[in-house]
Amino acid sequence: MVIAAIQKELESLANPSHAAILQRFFKTGPGQYGEGDRFRGLRVPVLRKVAGKYRRLSLAEAGRLLQSAFHEDRLLVLLILIDQYYRGDDAFRDEIHRFYLDHTAWVNNWDLVDASAPHLVGHYLNHRPKDPLTRLAASGVLWERRIAIIATFHFIKQGDFDDTLTVARLLLGDPEDLIHKAVGWMLREVGKRRVAVAEAFLQAHYRNMPRTMLRYAIERFPEARRQAYLKGAVA
Repeated sequence: MVIAAIQKELESLANPSHAAILQRFFKTGPGQYGEGDRFRGLRVPVLRKVAGKYRRLSLAEAGRLLQSAFHEDRLLVLLILIDQYYRGDDAFRDEIHRFYLDHTAWVNNWDLVDASAPHLVGHYLNHRPKDPLTRLAASGVLWERRIAIIATFHFIKQGDFDDTLTVARLLLGDPEDLIHKAVGWMLREVGKRRVAVAEAFLQAHYRNMPRTMLRYAIERFPEARRQAYLKGAVA
């Protein structure tokens, strides 16, 4: 009943013209990373408003709705889970974290990962062993590898960069452009807070780093320094 009510409400808010734009933006064509994903055309503020009405959604219901063919339905579930996570006690946070890792098959586009991983993985692991990050980084699933690096954004915001650099090393040889962008982004975030830490990592690895990863990492560097990296002129 609850799932049907949610989906009926989301459908009533659908915007077909915006859905068509999202279908292209999220690369849903044959052979693309979002192949087969479907969109209702809903913007995130709209989803957040709907999520607030269903914050008591059970994990069983969340698990069913997370398997929806519609991208926004899955994002809605993740927004609800994040809200529940921060409202919950330690035992419930344990449960939500395990639920999330058990359902990564449906956290299957970059925005879904980026919206959820820093909270449901990063925040959870903040004062715990980081073994799950190593496992995720070694996954054969693109989105789990992205979860591994994006989860470390939470640590970066706390001024802790070690795990970001550890995961970044594991992903240096990754074949996927979306991982190159994610790792480069996190290295850029490290550099915004402690440029010497980012530079030490880059100097050790930039010659063997995918070009997109490097470009993302050095995006905010002074132009002369950026060009030195791009030309391989940094010792």
